[in-house]
Amino acid sequence: MFDWLIVGAGFAGSVLAERLARERDEHVLIIDRRPHIGGNAYDRHDAAGLLIHQYGPHIFHTNSEQIFDYLSAFTGWRHYEHRVLAQVDGQLVPIPINLDTINRLYGLELTPDELAQWFQARAEKVQDIQTSEDVVVSQVGRELYEKFFRGYTRKQWGVDPSELDKSVTARVPTRTNSDDRYFNDQYQYMPKHGYTRMFENMLDHPNIKIMLQTDFEEIRNEVAFRRLVFTGPVDEFFGYRFGKLPYRSLRFHHVTHEKEWHQPVAVVNYPMEQDYTRVTEYKHLTGQKHPLTSLTYEYPSDLGDPYYPVPRPENAQRYRLYEALAKSTTDVWFVGRLATYRYYNMDQVVGQALATFRRIDSSVLRQRRGTSNGHRRSADGIAAEASTTFPAP
Repeated sequence: MFDWLIVGAGFAGSVLAERLARERDEHVLIIDRRPHIGGNAYDRHDAAGLLIHQYGPHIFHTNSEQIFDYLSAFTGWRHYEHRVLAQVDGQLVPIPINLDTINRLYGLELTPDELAQWFQARAEKVQDIQTSEDVVVSQVGRELYEKFFRGYTRKQWGVDPSELDKSVTARVPTRTNSDDRYFNDQYQYMPKHGYTRMFENMLDHPNIKIMLQTDFEEIRNEVAFRRLVFTGPVDEFFGYRFGKLPYRSLRFHHVTHEKEWHQPVAVVNYPMEQDYTRVTEYKHLTGQKHPLTSLTYEYPSDLGDPYYPVPRPENAQRYRLYEALAKSTTDVWFVGRLATYRYYNMDQVVGQALATFRRIDSSVLRQRRGTSNGHRRSADGIAAEASTTFPAP
């Protein structure tokens, strides 16, 4: 008999497994469909010996000292400030758009004050900002929207920005200075020995048993457990009762080149002609020294593992039906991106899991071997206790 069955060995499930085992001395079985722990943050050494991210680049950043300190118990860090370039009009220019982006693209020599006026002259008045298109054109005008945002967003999400919630492009700031960092967070680091090593350390506890390549439906009636943490798709848990919630997926093409470097920064975005959205070169992230270099090309798709909840009003409405079911389901806690149909940063998922644990620990579940108390919790909304920094589209 396990005290907890946790479905999913990504950030949400692993943090809760560690807390429940270490702080409450409870016995946890954590399962995952994949043959590895770490969820989408899983990294590995490829055939060339280069450390790559199997599911595309994962850049850790947070403003939360609490979250940073918690993860620091399981990893050392390598300081890293993420920079991204976009290929536009045959040039590689900084994204988010800043002073250097505009000056290079248009051959200008604007000052920060002049750039602010330049943006204002091109911005369109939008009475009620509802969509991702509204956000961008109201800040920088339609020409930059077409160059940097429309094509990239259509590739990434499969729909026009005019059909997506404003939250998608609102995450990407526009700067009037020359700050070319992608994030402004206080803590910007990469795990010193990779994410997988960090997860291994997190789950290294005698009260935690791990089962990989294991489907929840195959064991839910075969394994004895008292309570459940579910981090998978909430619609799947309820048998798609109200229909499937739409997700975007990604296809990854990993390659190795016989040269030391391929591009000047870790990530280059391609908002225009190419089928792929971005190319990642991992040695920039890891600091690894190697005569070869490995890259990943990302191709968005409607098919494959669910990665990104699609932020449209009709999808939010359908999720609310599942959320009501989740709140009425006893002894099941729904935590993480897929379980709460939100796009969270890694630090936000960690914060959500830590907040969920505090609620578990302060509830009547404090009786370690107590009987079921009918408590249930959807973790939706808990992420407010985590970082307020939102991810880029």
